[in-house]
Amino acid sequence: MSRIRSRSTGPERAVRLLLRELGDPSTARPKGLPVEPDIVLPRLRIAVQVHGCFWHRHAIRDRRCPITYTPKSGRKGRAFWLRKFHQNVVRDQRTERRLRRLGWRVINVWQCQLRDPDAVAARLERLLCGRGLAGAA
Repeated sequence: MSRIRSRSTGPERAVRLLLRELGDPSTARPKGLPVEPDIVLPRLRIAVQVHGCFWHRHAIRDRRCPITYTPKSGRKGRAFWLRKFHQNVVRDQRTERRLRRLGWRVINVWQCQLRDPDAVAARLERLLCGRGLAGAA
C-alpha cells in the first residue's frame, strides 16, 4: 500500500485534463480550507472529489461497480479491509459536509465513470455551466 498515491492519481489527472479542455484557468488549493479536495476551482467555489472505486466503495444503484471488490484473504484479513473501507467512506462524507458548510459546491467523479470521458466532460460542463467556466471553450 505504500506505493498508492494520494495525489495526482491517473483518474485525478484525467479529470484535470477534462477541466482544462473546458477552460479551467486554475486548480490551486486555496489556503484556509480545513480539508483538501482533489481539485479546487476557487473562483467558482467548486471542489471536485475524484474517487477510486476500490478505495471509496463505489456502488451503482443496487449493483456493485465492477472495480469495487473486497479482498477475501491475505495477510491482513477481511476485517482489516472492511474497517479501512468504512473509515474511507466516513471520511469522504465528513469532508463533503465540511466543504458544503463552508459554501463550496462538491462534485464527485468516480474512477469507473472515466471509462467514458465524453460523458464525464458533458456532466462537468452541465454542472459548471452558468458558473463562468464552461462554454468558454
